[in-house]
Amino acid sequence: MEKKKKLLILYATQTGNAMDVAERLQREAERRCCPVSLLPIAEFHANDLPNEENVVFVVSTTGQGDTPDPMKAFWKSLLHKDLTATWLKGVHYAVFGLGDSGYQKYNYVAKKLDKRLSNLGAVAIVQTGLGDDQQPLGYEGAFDPWMSSLWNSLYQYNNKLLPKGPDVTGTGYEALLDQLKAQVTYHEIDDMHSEVAAMTLTDLECLEIQIERAQSMSISTYDKPKSRPHCLQVINNNLLCKDVCQLECEVVSSPVGYNVGDVVAVLPEQSPAAVDAFIKRCNLNPESYITIQHKYKDCRDALKPPIRLKAFVKFAMDVTSASPGRYFFEVMSYFTGAQCEKEKLQYFISAEGRDALYQYRKEQRSVLEVLEDFSSVQIPFEWLVQLVPPLKTRAFSISSSHLVHPNQVHMTVKVVSWSTPSAKKRVGLCSSWLAGLDPQHRLPIPVWINKGSLPSPDPSTPLILIGPGTGCAPFHGFLEERKFLSSLGATTAPVLFFFGCRKEGEDFLYKNFWLSLSESGGILSEDTGGGFYVAFSRDQHEKVYVQHKMKEQSARVWKLLCDNETAVYIAGSSGKMPSDVFLAFADIMCKESNITKESAIEKLKLSQKNGKYHVETWS
Repeated sequence: MEKKKKLLILYATQTGNAMDVAERLQREAERRCCPVSLLPIAEFHANDLPNEENVVFVVSTTGQGDTPDPMKAFWKSLLHKDLTATWLKGVHYAVFGLGDSGYQKYNYVAKKLDKRLSNLGAVAIVQTGLGDDQQPLGYEGAFDPWMSSLWNSLYQYNNKLLPKGPDVTGTGYEALLDQLKAQVTYHEIDDMHSEVAAMTLTDLECLEIQIERAQSMSISTYDKPKSRPHCLQVINNNLLCKDVCQLECEVVSSPVGYNVGDVVAVLPEQSPAAVDAFIKRCNLNPESYITIQHKYKDCRDALKPPIRLKAFVKFAMDVTSASPGRYFFEVMSYFTGAQCEKEKLQYFISAEGRDALYQYRKEQRSVLEVLEDFSSVQIPFEWLVQLVPPLKTRAFSISSSHLVHPNQVHMTVKVVSWSTPSAKKRVGLCSSWLAGLDPQHRLPIPVWINKGSLPSPDPSTPLILIGPGTGCAPFHGFLEERKFLSSLGATTAPVLFFFGCRKEGEDFLYKNFWLSLSESGGILSEDTGGGFYVAFSRDQHEKVYVQHKMKEQSARVWKLLCDNETAVYIAGSSGKMPSDVFLAFADIMCKESNITKESAIEKLKLSQKNGKYHVETWS
């Protein structure tokens, strides 16, 4: 079969950054009149790879060197043992990775993809690019020169792909219009109201339909919920420490089932005042009824009932917390009425103004704040639908057991907060909203239940749990369920739990619960083969972390590890903790069994492969 004479861009993203890079690469290719196709990697089958001539991969690395969820099936296919060293002969490829050098496995996914493609006979167009969030310009600092090298290399070996050459001379308004993806249709009839009146839906059912409709009409190719949400309401909001609370939520819509280890994805509510301000700033009619289609996809959205414009903005467009990308500033430059603002925007998107734009964006201004800074800009709604970052769900580990609380979902929520370079205080949209919910007001929380990366363990499986900080959240559900089963007379295996926090008097989350389980005969008691050990990192001169407590209990850890059924679970903030815990396990194995460090590491890697070593981390 003749190979396809175009540039194919495949992206694998966990949070949306790789998608942004891939879309920019597509736009730059189109400006050079390069035939190009862009796809999320989940929509491309690895078996079709030999039919392509030129493929660019944009991939992120998540957690501790993990493959993004949408890429897992593709990567599994690429590792098939039947593939030969000439399977990709004639395929030219390039890889750009997004990572963080603060992690041990920096850009691991991009590196291993590059190696695998080369081993299968493909030829690299250009050296793999490694974007680094730690650099002064973020990943863009590496992306710009890498992209320039890509165009130069492509032109050298196949100038038909780039008939205008590797350099860009600029783009005009007509070329910009070709990049418009959204088609908005306005409706006179209130079909949504007619449907609701005909079906006599409850307020909650109406809300769920609106959210499902808004999310489905979003033209973002970033992964989004594909079903109607469930609704929860807070019945108890318990403050665990200064910035962490436990939300006990009741299911008030259709029944929800889940296992311990599952994750609840929450769609946050944006400030109503900010949503109204955005609509007013953009001269939009909040009462208009609209349908939105992707212009270049076979989409059935036009057949769906319309949605009120305000509801679409509220449930699908992140106007109050997410920062707009570089392309937003480029499009703004075409829709500004003030020459001084036009010049500033054009400077921002130029090569010379890259540093200035980066400094401006470091303040993490929201879409609304950016539009307020450039008051003469009037972007048509069709462009806003395309450019405003989608309102994404935020994932929280479920910290309850469905067996114990059959109609409830509990969450452990830490309010995210930080300061910008100019010392402006910012807080996370979802965590601050959840933490501020008053049980008396009974506001609905739209959620979806998803499988997490921590599988639900059988009660007969011995466990070693490591969960510092809010990493303890899923383990609260694990142990709550085991306590319940034990009370019914079921046999439960021993559990070792290592918890860590800064100070005993300030952030010892769920202290009474853990200690009650540690009493004689409890599921965390030493007399049942388990144990509960806490590392207070700031209560003494030298910092003490969970890995130190693990080594103190080396014999107990080793005893459980010797049981082939034992499973290790690690949860918490990403960074050094997971790798430090991994090395602590290796040190314990070396000490207790007199094997080499290399052998211990290989045994731990085998445990990971066999599903006995699980890690769930978040930034």
